[in-house]
Amino acid sequence: MTAAEKAVAAPATTGARRNEKVGQVVSTKMQKTIVVAVEMRKAHAKYKRIVRSTKKFYAHDEQSSARMGDVVRIRETRPLSKLKRWSLEEIVRRSSLGQIEDAVLPGETVSAEK
Repeated sequence: MTAAEKAVAAPATTGARRNEKVGQVVSTKMQKTIVVAVEMRKAHAKYKRIVRSTKKFYAHDEQSSARMGDVVRIRETRPLSKLKRWSLEEIVRRSSLGQIEDAVLPGETVSAEK
């Protein structure tokens, strides 16, 4: 590796690596805040059976772009409030639920008759 290649690679590796988690949005009822449920799967120490556990994380969503059911990536950040220590990094997959809600306007009712 030449000195020029090392100089290019060095800035990318410096700096703190922050934790990232992928989970599903379970609440968007707060302003600029989403609640993300992250599922963790771990083998039981004695019985070796896979045990699922979920934990909720409060994440900052500046543009309020995430919707219920979306799969998102969140990144650890400095404390933003009492519970918020994560920020929305990207929306990995959109939920089909959100598209249905957007199609029906809030004041509009859907009727089966025509």
